[in-house]
Amino acid sequence: MVQLRNVGKHFGPLRVLKGIDLTIHHSEVVCLIGPSGSGKSTLLRSMAFLEEYDEGQIHIEGQLLGWQNADVEGPARKRAAQSKINQVRQNVGMVFQQFNLWPHMTVLGNVCEALQQVRKQSKAQARERALAMLDKVGLAHKAAAWPVQLSGGQQQRVAIARALAMEPHIMLFDEPTSALDPELVGEVLQVMKDLAREGMTMVVVTHEMGFAAQVADSVIFLDKGEVVARGTPQQIFHQAEHPRLQQFLQNYLDRNAFWQDGKDAAVP
Repeated sequence: MVQLRNVGKHFGPLRVLKGIDLTIHHSEVVCLIGPSGSGKSTLLRSMAFLEEYDEGQIHIEGQLLGWQNADVEGPARKRAAQSKINQVRQNVGMVFQQFNLWPHMTVLGNVCEALQQVRKQSKAQARERALAMLDKVGLAHKAAAWPVQLSGGQQQRVAIARALAMEPHIMLFDEPTSALDPELVGEVLQVMKDLAREGMTMVVVTHEMGFAAQVADSVIFLDKGEVVARGTPQQIFHQAEHPRLQQFLQNYLDRNAFWQDGKDAAVP
């Protein structure tokens, strides 16, 4: 589904991604974890070309994303036409930290808009698809509501429905619960768990270690723009060997005051 080869990214003199290699297979759930500033969100945004990666290659379903030629690096590299970029990422859905719902549209209108404007569906077709996706996230009864009338968790579920309505082959989640009150986190994570069980290919930047432990097929730990460790949840959370990963997990446990009995309570 997704192939990253030696991907790098600079912000001026600061190198925020360094030689990232990553392969994501169909129906795989990959969770990106790591401290703030480690490059997780930049990496995820690069997979949708919302950030222009400077080095290496990203292929989505076999197509080069963002650039005209895979063999050209540096200043000579030319950006692909926007129409080509849109074509490559048309099957990529993304959910952000902030919900980004249009306040002047109802819940139904928010989900319908891209179906009509981008997919050129009729009003009736878009409405049918939108209602189905709202039902999928448990919010069909809120179709006529305005975003301001919803809780944060409900707004994020609408954002997920909006992305799913476009029938993506892969979903990217950038810390989708970080802006939520703790009591609302569970309802969003449950929707994501359901998607994983249905076989949706997903890449998730998250600070929810329990979610990563339960749902991920692969967990990748980044620090200072580099992949420091990768493995199954069991390998990452129970058999961590890299000192930086061990420190990160211990800090996480200390911050959340988890009870431990020989096994990290963060991992069910």
